[in-house]
Parts: sequence; C-alpha cells; structure tokens
Amino acid sequence: MKISYYPDTDSLYIDLSEQPSAESREISEGVVLDYDAQGRLVGIDIDNASNKVELKKLTLSKLPASEKIIVA
Repeated sequence: MKISYYPDTDSLYIDLSEQPSAESREISEGVVLDYDAQGRLVGIDIDNASNKVELKKLTLSKLPASEKIIVA
C-alpha cells in the first residue's frame, strides 16, 4: 500500500495494489474508487483532501508488514 498526497491539487491517492485500474466509480463528491479488470479495489482518489481527511496525522497499527518506509 502506498499513500501519496499532491499539495498542488490537494488530492490524496491511496494505492492498494500494484494492479492497473480498469474502472473508476465516484462514490461521493470528489471520492473515486479504482478497480482492476477483475473488479478488485486497487485505489482510492480523494479530491480536496485537506477538507475531507486528517492529513497531519497518520497512525499505523498492527500491520503485518516487514518493511516500513516513512518520508515526510
């Protein structure tokens, strides 16, 4: 999983998979879910992210990950 914030467009993208997106669905204003060709969720795009999510704090809890990369 990879989370990227783009300040110039105030958008946040959460990559859930390395699979390419084949279909996108807007589920609410400015929130788009991306799906692969098999219908699995691969990403979440949030426009005007600073008004919709807490960008100043990220908490990771009990993830079964062997690698942690944090870049501020």
